[in-house]
Amino acid sequence: MAEAPRQRAPKREILGWAMFDFANQAYTLLIITVVFGDLFTRVIVGDGPDYRLGNFLWSLALSISYLMVVATAPVVGAVVDRTARRKQFLFATYLLCVVTTAMLWLVEPGLILLGVVLLVISNFAYALGETLIASFLPSLGPPEDLGKISGFGWSLGYVGGMFSAIFVLLVLGDVSAENYERIRWVGPWAAFFFFIAAIPTFVWVREPWVPASRLASGSYLRAGMRQVRSTLTHLEAHRDLAVLMLSVFFAMSGINIIIAYSFIYGSQVIGWDEQVRTLMFVIVQITAAVGAVSFGLLQDRLGAVRTYRITLTLWMLAIALIWATPLLVDGLARFAGVHWEAQYVFLVVGSVAGMSLGSCQSAARTLVGLFSPLARTAEFFGFWGLSVRLASVFGLLAIGLLQTLVGLHMAILFCLLLFAAAWRIAARIDERRGRLAAGAVS
Repeated sequence: MAEAPRQRAPKREILGWAMFDFANQAYTLLIITVVFGDLFTRVIVGDGPDYRLGNFLWSLALSISYLMVVATAPVVGAVVDRTARRKQFLFATYLLCVVTTAMLWLVEPGLILLGVVLLVISNFAYALGETLIASFLPSLGPPEDLGKISGFGWSLGYVGGMFSAIFVLLVLGDVSAENYERIRWVGPWAAFFFFIAAIPTFVWVREPWVPASRLASGSYLRAGMRQVRSTLTHLEAHRDLAVLMLSVFFAMSGINIIIAYSFIYGSQVIGWDEQVRTLMFVIVQITAAVGAVSFGLLQDRLGAVRTYRITLTLWMLAIALIWATPLLVDGLARFAGVHWEAQYVFLVVGSVAGMSLGSCQSAARTLVGLFSPLARTAEFFGFWGLSVRLASVFGLLAIGLLQTLVGLHMAILFCLLLFAAAWRIAARIDERRGRLAAGAVS
């Protein structure tokens, strides 16, 4: 591969790259986090009052989609590196996600299998595309700028989430069986927003490298699989990246549980009103954007590993507060004479979780960029995608089973253990050694 020099890319190209984060946040927020997850569990499956079957099927569908990413991401990444067709592969995942997300309009109460199939396909396409867009990061600037660039992209994503949700909040209304005919349009709207907002990515972002040689079309897959096997064989040379992947596995297990269940938790455990649900959405988007930008600037000063561990500490605090919200309400009433409803205390907790959400994912993505050889970024980010999605499978299946046994409130404590494990493993990462190993590979 012919490598591009590690100079900062033009501002328009960086903005075009970040616009994909802006665009795909409509899918993450409206389909996975805020609206469709609640709609699927409470209306489409509708096994109240505790919705344990709906919650389990939700976890199962997401887990299947992530297993598909686990099976394909590293090989796809290696093929993309060899062919220098990163934008073409990204466009294919983008188009598949847009089409299947729009088709969620067809899912009516009781059509559980159709909902599961469309969710599996759309989330697979979204997750694989997220891995591919991340692999552009190392080509956008020198190592000392990657934290700022990654943080900018992630923060712009949360701004995109806010923009995409305006239509839902003002026009589609609440998630309920009575409002189903309007709220079912959340799928087509998320698809339309993703489709339009991602256009600058394909116009302004260049293909970072050109292929050094051409192979017969059928040989690319074999070459990609050989490259993956070679990387696994020589993983000892990238041991800091391997340790990071293990830490990311535990961290993303917890994060994906929160992404998939935070608003379900608010509805089922906290019992919030529609207005509070809307306010929580706004708080999380703002604090996540602020966290991504501020920690992106911080990690270029403190170092990416140290910043990553700070964000994991924030996550442990956030999970403890999420679980303790009912206890905090009782404590405020008993010892301070302050009578707040649990849903309002939960808003304060949401600000801590939001700050953790944007900063942690941005810091991890930057570390992968720092530890990845320039000529093989798609392959190495494919392994990052494998770790992230395998973590999603593990976390979502675990929480799905745990909540059937002990309920969602107690099951959320599992996330505390996951973030603690990620924090402990991250202590073994040597950032300088990992960057030197990346630079030694041609």
